[in-house]
Amino acid sequence: MVLLCWGVLWLLLSLTSWAQKLPTRDEELFQMQIQDKAQFHDSSVLPDGAEISSYLFRDTSKRYFFVVEEDNTPLSVTVTPCDAPLEWKLSLQELPEEASGESSGEPEPLEQQKQQIISEDGTELFSYKGNDVESFMSSSSPSGLYQLELLSTEKDTHFKVYATTTPESDQPYPELPYDPRVDVTSLGHTTVTLVWKPSPTASLLKQPIQYCVVINREHNFKSLCAVEAKMTADDAFMMAPKPGLDFSPFDFAHFGFPSENSPGRERGFSGKSPLKLGRHIYSKAKVDIQKVCIGNKNIYTVSDLKPDMQYYFDVFVVKVPSNTSTAYIGTFARTKEEAKQKTVDLKDGKVTDVFIKRKGTKFLRFAPVSSHQKVTFFVHSCLDIIQIQVRRDGKLLLSQNVEGVHQFQLRGKPKAKYLIRLKGNKKGASMLKILATTRLNKQSFPSLPEDTRIKAFDKLRTCSSATVAWLGTQERNKFCIYRKEVDDNYNENQKKREQNQCLGPETRKKSEKVLCKYFHSQNLQKAVTTETIKGLQPGRSYLIDVYVIGHGGHSVKYVSKVVKTRKFC
Repeated sequence: MVLLCWGVLWLLLSLTSWAQKLPTRDEELFQMQIQDKAQFHDSSVLPDGAEISSYLFRDTSKRYFFVVEEDNTPLSVTVTPCDAPLEWKLSLQELPEEASGESSGEPEPLEQQKQQIISEDGTELFSYKGNDVESFMSSSSPSGLYQLELLSTEKDTHFKVYATTTPESDQPYPELPYDPRVDVTSLGHTTVTLVWKPSPTASLLKQPIQYCVVINREHNFKSLCAVEAKMTADDAFMMAPKPGLDFSPFDFAHFGFPSENSPGRERGFSGKSPLKLGRHIYSKAKVDIQKVCIGNKNIYTVSDLKPDMQYYFDVFVVKVPSNTSTAYIGTFARTKEEAKQKTVDLKDGKVTDVFIKRKGTKFLRFAPVSSHQKVTFFVHSCLDIIQIQVRRDGKLLLSQNVEGVHQFQLRGKPKAKYLIRLKGNKKGASMLKILATTRLNKQSFPSLPEDTRIKAFDKLRTCSSATVAWLGTQERNKFCIYRKEVDDNYNENQKKREQNQCLGPETRKKSEKVLCKYFHSQNLQKAVTTETIKGLQPGRSYLIDVYVIGHGGHSVKYVSKVVKTRKFC
């Protein structure tokens, strides 16, 4: 480390108030406002071997000084712009003779030294303009007073500076591999998999690092502090200070509104600039940025993205103890377009089978060819609950969950077109049958009672028979009853798996059929039928099913019932 002599240190500290006047009425108050955990640097003297964070007002330059006392000294200066491009230059001046000797403490020589340094332009060593992380490096620098001057012409901004006279031993920033690109290896509708080559800092030098991945939809970032500055700006608008609590309502000069007597406007502190307090920039701009640090893995899958959307991906390698970082070359990718939903056309009076994947959605369209006063939808959910929505010419008419068989009758309209949206269940795939018609006399679905359970009579059980009953309707329907022997441990979960109500009698074995019969009753209280199933074995369990078959051949299964014959009679 190069030590500053007391005379030079006294000189530079005296330059602080001259070279770094901040554009506020009270610089000390401003420094109190911007101090936070980041410990913003408010001295003109650059420390050797430590990264500083600071802040620039637009169109107001800031100067830093440091001294190299011996010739042939290695030197490295790195400037990191955060949220705006910077103009910066590094220049060299020879030390005044008075500064190298002992100071007398008299003010006259000090004023002469200061004026001598200020009046000389010095030798420009390096200059840069842009928003890249840029460095000046020299393996053999002459002794002298070095000045770093920074300027932001775009807006108020953060920046970071790192200066060292021992760059080889410091290695302040993590290294990038020979190929520092971020590659996309897999692309889906909502996911993107990224991979990059490991940093030599971890693989060769065995120093602790972690990788941070940043995702956004606007552009790539060239530094991690640019990401953090943007994220802070997005969050800060919701945290605006309250008058009377966080600041004096009369002290507008510190919030971008210079008063008539305030020098703020003369020094470039424009009312258009965002409000800066601590690390928060108060701005209405909103950018959706995700940042996730994943340890030392060099592969990561980004999930929960939107289909057919372009995203920008950046990877930063971060030294864990010092928190210094280096950016890989970012990339961008567009997620796959979601498969266009095919719309199925319904024909008037014809049953259509629909299969929906787990959490899936299906769209159906019904466009009657003739004028109609009413339209009826019959929906038969074969397995679990499904959600149905019906819109007529864009207007929502119906939104309801359906389990089993339901009938919906809606008011019609000339030349109306109906869009039906069916949403599946979260538990698994859904199956259903749907019929739309404008002619109620042409009904393929059978009429059903409100209660479709099968009742077994315990007192009528024997060793070889069981008696069951079920409800009917006022309309005459055909009922077919089937039986199947099952294990004694047959449980509700097995019964539910077999409870696909859309599977008709045609799927059953002929040996399982008991009989088919017609019945109905104008008096619903008497619309009950019973049937005794014979030829059963003692002490055995049987699954009983009843199917009701409509005029169009479509069948609906009642809720299955398990009965057990008596073991001893």
